[in-house]
Amino acid sequence: MNATDPNEATGPSPGRRTFVLTAALVALLLAGGLLLVLGTGRQQPAPPAAVDMGGSQAPATRTAPPDGGPSVSPGGGSGQRTTALPASRPVSISIPSLKVNSTLEDLGLGEDRAMDTPRDPDKAGWYTPGPTPGAVGPAVIAGHVTWDGVPSVFFELADLDPGDRIEVRRADGRTAEFTVDRSEVYPKDAFPTVEVYRNLDHAGLRLITCGGDYSEADRRYADNVVVYATLTGSHG
Repeated sequence: MNATDPNEATGPSPGRRTFVLTAALVALLLAGGLLLVLGTGRQQPAPPAAVDMGGSQAPATRTAPPDGGPSVSPGGGSGQRTTALPASRPVSISIPSLKVNSTLEDLGLGEDRAMDTPRDPDKAGWYTPGPTPGAVGPAVIAGHVTWDGVPSVFFELADLDPGDRIEVRRADGRTAEFTVDRSEVYPKDAFPTVEVYRNLDHAGLRLITCGGDYSEADRRYADNVVVYATLTGSHG
């Protein structure tokens, strides 16, 4: 072009404007997605898409909850939420209906970015990058279902029903009381990471173990059992 045409637009061409707008929209969507997954503050756990809690060898006799385990709509059975507590590391967990009483190990992330599992099959473990139980957010406690064919600490986890009580004793001397909302069973290759670990506006708890069919060849369970609970009280 040798001379400027007085009728020629001086700004970006329509094609150029379309490209700029598209790029800006993509950048905005990506930013939104990262905010959804990463969250803010302490609510930033990013564990693996599935958790292997089955132990090292064949399972005990019962490896899956009857009829796929209990499943109710979100929010059912939680009762009245209560004000969240300040952060304080958990010391032990008690599930009266299952006769579970366990001190808690600390669980972090391994070199492969997979969540650690408890070293002692008779103990549950708290996922330390996440919130402390009773504080705002989705606190996570995990445990084995079996170990070398012997039932472990969370062997009967899938039997929990909405309304059942879970208590977590904390280092500050208080006990956080949670009420079960629902239990779900997920295939490990379709584990809903965002649903389990997403930010909350209240104090929540997730208990995780393995379930479903056991593969002798792979020495692992096909599914994960996740129990969702809400803080409904505290004492101490």
